[in-house]
Amino acid sequence: MLPFQLVYHPRYDLNLGDHVFPARKYRLIHDRLLAERFADPADFVEPPPVSDDDVLRVHDPGWVHRLQTGTLTEAEIVKLEIPYSREMVNGFWLATGGTILASRNALRDRIGFNIGGGFHHAFPAHGEGFCAIHDVAIAIRALQHGRLIAKALVVDCDVHHGNGSAAIFASDRSVLTLSLHQLNNYPSEKPPSVIDVDLRDGVEDSEYLDRLTSALNVAMSFAPDLVLYVAGADPYREDQLGGLGLTMEGLKRRDQLVFETAVAQCVPVAVVLAGGYARDTEDTVTIHCNTAKAACEALL
Repeated sequence: MLPFQLVYHPRYDLNLGDHVFPARKYRLIHDRLLAERFADPADFVEPPPVSDDDVLRVHDPGWVHRLQTGTLTEAEIVKLEIPYSREMVNGFWLATGGTILASRNALRDRIGFNIGGGFHHAFPAHGEGFCAIHDVAIAIRALQHGRLIAKALVVDCDVHHGNGSAAIFASDRSVLTLSLHQLNNYPSEKPPSVIDVDLRDGVEDSEYLDRLTSALNVAMSFAPDLVLYVAGADPYREDQLGGLGLTMEGLKRRDQLVFETAVAQCVPVAVVLAGGYARDTEDTVTIHCNTAKAACEALL
């Protein structure tokens, strides 16, 4: 048995068809971890969908209603960049329930792991960049509402800036947002995070890891009750939507840095997987599986 549960649901797949966002990756990660005997079936737990009450602590009621009733405007669908379907909405609700469950599990097990989530481009009243609702913000608000945590740190290592996170928590001193991202990439408008690490195109392992180490040292002085780790696979050098130069080995060392830093300070970590668009989807799956392995190693 693993020292933490892997939160997963078969309906995380958003049924996007032929789309640059390989939503089938969630099933492939699940299957790979089983096939490699890293995990047993008993290590996986299915989450319930997030409640509307939890969603509405972050999102505008009108936006939630339009998502649930299929009444998004054409402009809203264009901004979201994925086709609308009821299956898509259900997938977001389940993955967000998964992030809440992984966050609760982290408080118990030191690490919680959602094989999904990381929808950091969603804003309160609209979605964008493949993100309909902001699971990380919803999870933080749910745990704060339940008085399970007071302060949270978002460590966002997706190649794209966490614009939704920055906007949602802009005036909230109980949440520190750290975004380590490629500067010349989506989104064009980047609301300021508390800590923004703007990386030039083509940055490779050594510089990336040095910048991350420095940023983590500053961010952890915030003394959070929980770290939400947005572990994007898209800083990979073969990613179709990224422009950084990280190797698989560099990405695994990135994961180890986050886990080792938090565990050393007795701060629990909840993991969400966010983006990953490698030319070969199996590479994205490998990177995400390596994140799970690094998490396990940190607790041994």
